[in-house]
Amino acid sequence: MKIVVLKFGGTSVGTIKKIKKVAEIITDYKKKNYKVIVVSSAMSGVTNELIKKSKEISNNFCDTEHDVLVSSGEQVACSLIAGRLIHKGYKSRSWLSWQVPILTTGAYKNSRINKINKNKIIKFLDQGGIPIITGFQGINNENRITTIGRGGSDASAIMVAKFFKAKRCIIYTDVEGVYTTDPNKLKKAKKIRIISYEEMLEMASLGAKVMQPVSIQDARLNRIDIEVKSSFKKKSGTLITKRSNIFNNKIVTGISSTQNDSKVSLIGVKDKPGVAAAIFKPLSKNLINVDMVVQNISANGQETDLTFTIKTEDLNKTKKIIHHNNSINYRKLLFEKGVSKISIIGVGMITTPGVTFRMFQTLGNKKINIKVISTSEIKISVLIDKKDTQKALIALHKEFKLSQKK
Repeated sequence: MKIVVLKFGGTSVGTIKKIKKVAEIITDYKKKNYKVIVVSSAMSGVTNELIKKSKEISNNFCDTEHDVLVSSGEQVACSLIAGRLIHKGYKSRSWLSWQVPILTTGAYKNSRINKINKNKIIKFLDQGGIPIITGFQGINNENRITTIGRGGSDASAIMVAKFFKAKRCIIYTDVEGVYTTDPNKLKKAKKIRIISYEEMLEMASLGAKVMQPVSIQDARLNRIDIEVKSSFKKKSGTLITKRSNIFNNKIVTGISSTQNDSKVSLIGVKDKPGVAAAIFKPLSKNLINVDMVVQNISANGQETDLTFTIKTEDLNKTKKIIHHNNSINYRKLLFEKGVSKISIIGVGMITTPGVTFRMFQTLGNKKINIKVISTSEIKISVLIDKKDTQKALIALHKEFKLSQKK
């Protein structure tokens, strides 16, 4: 059975006109003799509007009802898609998560899919039908609707592709694919034809908004190839796949940058086992995401300087937490707003010496000062002044020849 899973994001189904376009895309695959399974997000803006309503009802709206409420957005979109396909003469119907069923585990608002019952959908496909399944949601062992968190519809599509052993999983969105850097920041950014799970995971974690990291991780763990394409242009997209499927001579695949970061430095921390945990545990409990972390030990081994980055909106809360943390001793606490993280990403760095030098030299030639450095096997990140972000993007994009076709 040649199955294709098509997932449509909120912008792709944002208006009636766009839903009619989506129906054309679906029928094109049907005409190519694919058995088509569709997974849809809610129409753009609908989920945010529902969340806003819940906050107007209560500033402590319960999680179980939150999931019931926000899951209704996908129900509307799926019904409209199915209705349009029926209008065009095709056999179609919407499927809510509990009707399939899609079984989840974990907390409300952030569940994970662990099983999909295939029988009803397979039977419908065999009858020539096109099932339109609600993304972003499932049902738990208490027969309650659950939602899957940010990027949930992508995660739904990936798991549907896994359980139904689909030949292809295509994520339709409002962009043509994954780019070497944000095309809104750099006009010379180029679409990447093929990228590894690991590279895409790094780019998503560092701010690329095409897909959420959790969805990429699901695809990687289950070895599901994903193609990201535009709903609005008939052009090839970006294939996200395993490293062994990629053959190119690019050292660096992409560059990401963050905005609204702040740097926090604790100077002269009394160094002892568990001190880092004592600093970061209360931040974690208050849902403050810590990013780059650098620690320097003094020559006498008695003190350490510890620097890390956070989002600027968390800065005031972080200040209060550290000031009230009696389990740590330090001489000075410093904060710096207006910094940005620039990262180069590429599996080619694993086997290519000199990449770090080239990055630092390029920034140095542009008189861009590096405040913090963080590295992994396929990523080098530096913290710089926010005002230098654009200059750094342009220089690094040129240095690693990312404007050339891939």
